Amino acid sequence: MIGERLKKLRGKMSQEEVATKIGISRARLSHYETGRSELDTEILKKLADFYNVSTDYLLTGKDTSEFVKTHSIDNRSTDKDEKDIAKRLEQIRNDIEHSDGLAFDGEPLSDEAKESVMEAMEYIVRTTKKINKKYTPKKHREDNLEE
Repeated sequence: MIGERLKKLRGKMSQEEVATKIGISRARLSHYETGRSELDTEILKKLADFYNVSTDYLLTGKDTSEFVKTHSIDNRSTDKDEKDIAKRLEQIRNDIEHSDGLAFDGEPLSDEAKESVMEAMEYIVRTTKKINKKYTPKKHREDNLEE
């Protein structure tokens, strides 16, 4: 099964070409494609990266990223969303930079730690915005998406 998927993904490329690009011998790739050898995790990852598919797809034939896409929160954001997010992040950055006594484990936060906090806050703000958008009826949204 894995071998069939590897052959299909390789398409018109030669085994030699693929093998060279991922750093294995042509014979080794041939053994993977015919099922004579099992993939180790390192080669599995290299092949998935090379073919731009998930390791799950190579192993099972099912791409979990497709499941995630169909069952996840709508990832589209409007210009207004981006402006709102940028504005909120700027407020948070100002709060962090101008707060006295901001510490972790009794030690003042370094600039690197503050940047990590900002990255986490950006993730939180974006995710919260998407969740709120998902559960807010379209007629009540300020920024109705034109579809």
